[in-house]
Parts: sequence; C-alpha cells; structure tokens
Amino acid sequence: MWPAVGLSVILLAVLGGCGGGGDVPAPATPATLAATEASLVAQGKDIFRQDTFGNEVFWTDTLRMHEVIESSVSPAMALSVGLKVDADALPAAVRQALLDGTADLQSPATTLALIEAHAVVGVRGTVETVNGVKRLTRMGITCALCHSTVDNALGQGIGRRLDGWANRDLDPGRIIALSQALSGADKAIYNSWGVGKFDPRHNVDGLNKPVVIPPAYGLAGVHRITLTGDGDRIAYWNRYVSVVEMGGQGHFEDARLNLNITRGPADLVSSKLDALEAYQLSLVAPTPPAGSFDPVAAARGQALFAGKAQCMACHSGAQFTDANERLHARFDSVAEADIGGESPSYASRSATKQYRTTPLKGVWQHAPYFHDGSSPTLSDVVGRYNQHFGLQLTSQEISDLSEYLKSL
Repeated sequence: MWPAVGLSVILLAVLGGCGGGGDVPAPATPATLAATEASLVAQGKDIFRQDTFGNEVFWTDTLRMHEVIESSVSPAMALSVGLKVDADALPAAVRQALLDGTADLQSPATTLALIEAHAVVGVRGTVETVNGVKRLTRMGITCALCHSTVDNALGQGIGRRLDGWANRDLDPGRIIALSQALSGADKAIYNSWGVGKFDPRHNVDGLNKPVVIPPAYGLAGVHRITLTGDGDRIAYWNRYVSVVEMGGQGHFEDARLNLNITRGPADLVSSKLDALEAYQLSLVAPTPPAGSFDPVAAARGQALFAGKAQCMACHSGAQFTDANERLHARFDSVAEADIGGESPSYASRSATKQYRTTPLKGVWQHAPYFHDGSSPTLSDVVGRYNQHFGLQLTSQEISDLSEYLKSL
C-alpha cells in the first residue's frame, strides 16, 4: 500500500510543479501522506462497490443475464440465492414498503427498481424505459458481490453493507446456471458448487473443485493473501479475478499457470488496482458479537493454543499466520490429509501448488472451514486437528480452544 501512496505523492508533486512558475513543491509531510492515503482508500471503496471493469461484455453480451433478471428474477428469488440489498441505497418509498410489508417481492419489476437504485450489492445495471416499459439493458458485477454482506437491519439479506465479509449465503454457481446461454452439462457443474463456494479455476482448467469464498478483511501485513498464496499482493489476485473470473476488460498473465489472457481493446483494470488494494487493506477483521463466546473458557483455550494444541506452530504472529515466511505442502492441510488427497486437488491447480496458513482474525464470521468448507464449526476444526496430530485434547479442551477461536 505505501509504495503506491508514495508514488501518488511524487506524481502529485511533479504535476503540481508543472506550469507553476517554477515553484518548488512542498515536501511530503505525515499530514499530506495521510490525506493521500485517505483519498486512495476512498477511490478503492468506490471501485470495490461499484466498478465492473467493463465485465458487462461477459454478463450481458455472452451470458445474457440481463434477460434472465428482467424476466424471472424476483427480489425473493434474488435473496434466496444470497444476493444482498443495501438499505442505505434504497429510495424512501421502497424502504417504507419493505418496512410495512407492502413491497412486491415476487415481481421482477421490483428487482429492476432495486438495480436502478444501485441497491443490489455487487450488481450494477442500466435500466432504461423502452416503449414505456422499464428494461434492464446492461448488467455487470463488482467485487462486493462475493466479498460483502449486510447486517440484516431491515430483514434477512437487507441492511447496511459489511464490506470485506465473505458472503457465505451466496450461491454463485446457481446464479451463473440461470443463463440460457449455457449447455445443460455446464449448468449441472455450476449447480453442483453449493452455497458459499466458487471455483476460480474452473474456466481455466475445466476441472471442478469449488472452494469457500474467503473474506477480504484483515489482510494488512499478510503478503500471501490467497488460499494458495499465489501472489505477494492483493493486486495480483484482484487482477486475476477481475479479468479471468469476472470477465473484466484487461490483461492477466502468469507463466506458472500457463495463462496469458487479454480481454477487450482497453485496459479497465490496471489503473484501479492500487486504490482497490488500499481499500481492502483498510478493512479490519470484525470483532465477535457480544455474548458469542465464553471469555473464561476462551482464556483457557488461549493457553492451549500456545501450548498443548501447538496451533502457534503455523498460526503465529499478529495475523495468526506464517504465510509471510512459508507456504505448506498440500498434505500439510488437514482437509487433504484426512481423505488422502482431493481429486482434483485445489492446490495442484494453483500457481504455487501449496497452501497458505489461514489468518484467524474474524474466523468466527466465515464458517464453514478449510478451503473446501468440510468442517461446519470451529469445534469440528479443532476435533480434526486433535485426531490428525494425536494431540490428546479432552472434550473440555476442544471446547475451550473453540471458544478462544470464536474470540479472535
């Protein structure tokens, strides 16, 4: 983040001196650095929430999702597949209708009204009146689709945005499978993914092994930010996802993946990566809700975490991960070792062929656990480690350690 900020400050200083009568620009100060950083974060927030990187070409022209949405996707259906509604973006009349129960949640026309108000989290659309009828003429998606949720203040799936939170209610495969441009075989694959999962390699290698949608918070200070540690910066993964997965207009290449993709004649991605990264690095992990864990048991669990349970061997440091120092062979993952290895292994499809130790801040928020979502609760996670490593934790100790993890 700071190299990007430093570059911005230098550019501002150079540009500020052009045509300025030879005045020497003032040196950067902590205040100007902070102001520049705040500006970069604000830009990144808008990109995260609103920018499609031009992927309407894919979602509209190729998948024709705009046709599906305007004809058959009601708000009730949208909420059922995990889409969220930003209460702060709702027009007053719609907000009131939701509050008093008079909103028609079974009509696609209501969905169009929500999209027109930019209230559907992660979805951007152009709604136009054609022959007196509201039509959805273009649509695309943003980062917030998978990496934001809401606080349910006005109802399930309707509330204030919580950026960076993994939307584990979202069913991306089921949403994609609504496209009539897909074959029956493709629809079957997408429908097989399940809630809260996405396969970011499927359209590259043709294999099918979805992983859980990860959170985008708590990444400041973590240099390997993906499940397999493919890139040293968030910008690497943002470029990959925006171009390769979201269908944005830009370029991505990585020789390790034998991948070199350019979409569109113009690059709508590269210039936005620094600001997008700055915003994501500003997102701190959420604190656990009051009353969600037993503090006395958590204190006992903390001692186990550092001692008998040996968790700190990998979940070390302020971020509770050793990702900055090393990655791990695929069979170091309990999720793979327990079943003798996945087929196909998700790690084997990545650039590193290894796994990163997951940071634990905010871990209470993003169940289920492991990259494949194979453990529904933190107690299940601790139980699997206990069995795999022969830790000889008692039932009480497993419970205590789980309470500590809930407190992070």
